[in-house]
Amino acid sequence: MAQRYVRIQTPPGEIHYGLLQLNHNVDLLDAPPWLGGQFTGITLNAETYKLLAPCTPSKIIAVGRNYSAHAAELGNELPSEPLIFLKPPSAIASDGESVSYPVQSERVDYEGELVLVIGEKAKNCTLEQAHRKIWGYTIANDITARDLQKKDPQWTRAKGFDGFCPLGPWIVRELSTDARLQTFLNDDPKPRQSARLSEMIFSPDQLVAYISQVMTLLPGDIILTGTPEGVGPVEINDLIRIEIQGIGSLENRIIASH
Repeated sequence: MAQRYVRIQTPPGEIHYGLLQLNHNVDLLDAPPWLGGQFTGITLNAETYKLLAPCTPSKIIAVGRNYSAHAAELGNELPSEPLIFLKPPSAIASDGESVSYPVQSERVDYEGELVLVIGEKAKNCTLEQAHRKIWGYTIANDITARDLQKKDPQWTRAKGFDGFCPLGPWIVRELSTDARLQTFLNDDPKPRQSARLSEMIFSPDQLVAYISQVMTLLPGDIILTGTPEGVGPVEINDLIRIEIQGIGSLENRIIASH
């Protein structure tokens, strides 16, 4: 199994990065691993921490229509270059955290996605340089208020509600392009989404290189690489589970707004 890097919180409120062991104990690091964090010699037992989203990006860059079948299911043409947009960091939710269904929307969709975690500053990168800027990989759900996306001329509101970017549960350093992404809803054993990462129109390296020509990527920033076909609506109390082979699974329940 690949090494799994986590971000956790202890009962007193201290936040740490660490390496997750098979028994769910965590070996603590003195800094984020992409910033050269070293082991402190301290290990926390599984019962003594809460798992958080694995990083705190300065920005979340997302990519639309990066699987041809997904573009087709929404009636969109294939993009000739990556279609990028932003989600606010306040949209991040951790694995297991509930997500509120916004009162402004009548149609909220799941969108399972592979996430790239940037390890070092990236600006105007070549493809070769871009590959070296990717420190690791995790999972996200690019939750979307689909009716608002169709209504608004830009997607900030539809993509930006609190909790609309569940992220985690951890970061791995290596991942096969043949890995499969699948999205499940509630107890249905049949996946709603299922595609290999190799089906992306623009590869992770291409995305990093392209985005770095537009904005400087900083360590800990994340890129959501697009969702495959099979997106669909959720209802209050639905449980969404997104799995990527070689990483694990991300689960979040939809709840009514308070």
